[in-house]
Amino acid sequence: MMDGRFKVGRIDIENALLLAPMEDITNIAFRRICKEYGADVVYTEFVNADGLTRNNKKTAKKLIITDEERPVGIQIYGAFLDRMIDAARIAEKQEPEIIDINAGCWVKNVVCRGAGAGLLKDLPYMQKMVESIVKTVNIPVTVKTRLGWDKDDIKIIEVAQRIEDAGAKALTIHCRTRSDAHNGDPDWSWIPRVKEKVGIPIVLNGGIFEAEDGIKAFRETGADGVMIARGAIGNPRIFKVLKEKISHGKGITVESLDERFDTILRHLRYSIELSETEKSAVIPFRKYYSGYLRGLYNASKYRQEIMQYIEYSGVEDCLNRFREELKKHGNEISNDSNRDNIKNIVCDSDNNRICE
Repeated sequence: MMDGRFKVGRIDIENALLLAPMEDITNIAFRRICKEYGADVVYTEFVNADGLTRNNKKTAKKLIITDEERPVGIQIYGAFLDRMIDAARIAEKQEPEIIDINAGCWVKNVVCRGAGAGLLKDLPYMQKMVESIVKTVNIPVTVKTRLGWDKDDIKIIEVAQRIEDAGAKALTIHCRTRSDAHNGDPDWSWIPRVKEKVGIPIVLNGGIFEAEDGIKAFRETGADGVMIARGAIGNPRIFKVLKEKISHGKGITVESLDERFDTILRHLRYSIELSETEKSAVIPFRKYYSGYLRGLYNASKYRQEIMQYIEYSGVEDCLNRFREELKKHGNEISNDSNRDNIKNIVCDSDNNRICE
């Protein structure tokens, strides 16, 4: 069952692969890397409607998109209707292909304000918000949400019907509830049930850590697209391998040490190009090393060293020494699963990092 199409505005892609919006992760540099590896659609970090309408410079910076990453969606979140409408107007000026409404972030300091998954507590209000934004902008509006508030309050079919009636062009479903956070296995069985009730594209999110997970998701659910979040952190080539498996039935290209290390350095260079100073790019980039260096012998030693550097040259020298040591000892890329490593990357409820 792999014949779904993600058809939204000018976008029309069969078995679409989407990069999920992740706070503090999906900046331009990371989106660009994922795009190079085959992501069909990428999304910005969450954009806070309150901060945007109050002219917060840090928030406004998240709206910046580049031609290299298109098609791209800007995701906005908030609880107040007037601010969300104004935020959508502001976001539209950047000419993204999609404006996405976050109705799924589960962290306390978002939900307690009625934003993110907090919208699941008032479905008529969620519908009104979507409808109002659809009427405000001239580009497609989509929604990303969860199955429900908790396992006793799963209303995803009603949500889908309401947001379709409101004019949304697609729905992404993180197949866990708000109370699940990132815990437990996602329940993909809701995807085909939702697709039976609505005509808009339905995208599956949750539990995609390896390319094989994506293949399974398409086959078992008939989803029109698969959205990858934590599974892409430190492993952007998951998009490339998944596309190969879709096209050829298997992943053809085997990752080499040189590809892995060259990707890290290219990603860091992109980050530096987009930052005011080298230091302001190198320090935040540290969050990516755990994923990129997973499965490599003696990685912890070099990861500890690399954390000390605040300039590109030091990072490059350290990584090249590590690369040569691995080659010398014949240690190529490990075939260990990416799943356990990535599952340890969780959302920080204090600053909303990664919340998918």
